[in-house]
Amino acid sequence: MTHNERIRYKRRQDAAYQAGEDAVTSFQAALALAGMTLPSLSNDGPVAGHGFVRLGGCNATFANRLAEVIAAGADALQHQR
Repeated sequence: MTHNERIRYKRRQDAAYQAGEDAVTSFQAALALAGMTLPSLSNDGPVAGHGFVRLGGCNATFANRLAEVIAAGADALQHQR
């Protein structure tokens, strides 16, 4: 791999890592709006050149509540269109 190729690769990896960080921040903010937190939510670094977010585990009650919030948000979006 040439020096320029290594630089381009590192830039892509850095951008993918930042995309994961941004996604974690956005997801945490969205959960906070619903009064929810997912402590295991984290950036898992770049995977195959893409940001990768680890959602982690949660109990069934939390998963059901998250599903309700997502469904309500999706329903609200449908009514906006």
